[in-house]
Amino acid sequence: MNGDLQGIRLIGGVLPSALLGRIQANELSNPQGLSGSSYHLVGNEKPRDAAARAWSYLRGAWTAWRDIAAKEVGLPGTGTARDKWLLVLLDELGYGRLPATRQAEQIDGVEYPISHRWHHVPIHLLGPGVDLDRRNAGIPGAARAPQAMLQAYLNRTDADLWGMLSNGLRLRLLRDSSAFAGSAYVEFDL
Repeated sequence: MNGDLQGIRLIGGVLPSALLGRIQANELSNPQGLSGSSYHLVGNEKPRDAAARAWSYLRGAWTAWRDIAAKEVGLPGTGTARDKWLLVLLDELGYGRLPATRQAEQIDGVEYPISHRWHHVPIHLLGPGVDLDRRNAGIPGAARAPQAMLQAYLNRTDADLWGMLSNGLRLRLLRDSSAFAGSAYVEFDL
């Protein structure tokens, strides 16, 4: 099933689109899940206030990165996208400052050049000049289509169920799709 809701695309039935509609309409069955304590916020801070604070901070990071990226036209821009935007975004989302992986993951002799990892979540971060759905010759970590590479990795390993993929403009949450027909992910237009 494909769905689109304010910059969110659903591919492969990984998440029901009706759930996103309920979240957007604030129709959640557990109102306690929206309390500040549920999100480990300090004092009386409300989730909306914390989200507004994070939004403001990330908009500043986005603008600063886009100003730098504008000078890199025609280049993949992976280093700048990672350092100035994606790692900042993931840090703000609670993943901490992720170090780069030291070597490619391997399964049955096949290498998967995944750039980062957070516990059991492989995270592959690229630049805005990298197409997530096509091969990008000469670009490290993108010689195979990044989406296909990460999806194949998730489908072949039992250790990891979810993964993340981004080129700075789009962020995808992928799921092992061996039980689905084709790819399964949620994409956010950043």
